Amino acid sequence: MSENLSSQAIIYAILALNSEIILQKEYLDSPEIDQDEKDNEEDILTDLEQAFAEFIDYYKGCCKRDKKLPNIDKLLNNPL
Repeated sequence: MSENLSSQAIIYAILALNSEIILQKEYLDSPEIDQDEKDNEEDILTDLEQAFAEFIDYYKGCCKRDKKLPNIDKLLNNPL
């Protein structure tokens, strides 16, 4: 990832990915989804979770450099 991404951009990406993962899991739990579609949607969920993990790792590095940033637990557990 580029070093010149702002902390705010990283925060927005993390929050957006977190929301999308929650929605994807809810969709996968719905009874209307057929197996072929479910397989594809599970692959999408895996990709979202991987991207989320990478942004979290990057953000942790940002937090080490900028002590004013909220820690990741506080960021994810506070409602917007």
